[in-house]
Amino acid sequence: MASVIMAPTFSSLSVSRNGRDWSERSGANAQPRGMKVKAMRVEKPLEELYQVRVERKVSQERLAELGVSRWSMWKTGKCKLPWDWQVDQLVYIEEGEVRVVPEGSQQYMQFVAGDLVRYPKWLEADLWFNGPYQERYSFRAYGDD
Repeated sequence: MASVIMAPTFSSLSVSRNGRDWSERSGANAQPRGMKVKAMRVEKPLEELYQVRVERKVSQERLAELGVSRWSMWKTGKCKLPWDWQVDQLVYIEEGEVRVVPEGSQQYMQFVAGDLVRYPKWLEADLWFNGPYQERYSFRAYGDD
């Protein structure tokens, strides 16, 4: 969901000899004659839009607290992998990087070694790996943090 803000465009601004040709209105609604106000969309970050949570450069203390060393490990090389999450999944990236392109999106999220990423249930995306990649992962029940 995008927020809408109003921003002026100055494509047809007219200026008089004294430098300002203001419209008849005064106060907060006064604007130079010919000035157009157009709505602009401010997009939320993809992580927020798709409810993907990420912690960057996670400390060893945090990893120990979560028990990451006991999680399952997964490795791959350069490839593209279509994926859909049937449950919440917590992933710690040990090596490499991944670009996550949500289904129907032209944009991507990028996660790198040292990131702890929580993918929500029902997310569908293409995962792009540009080289060696290794992660530890844990499936989570709803409400587990």
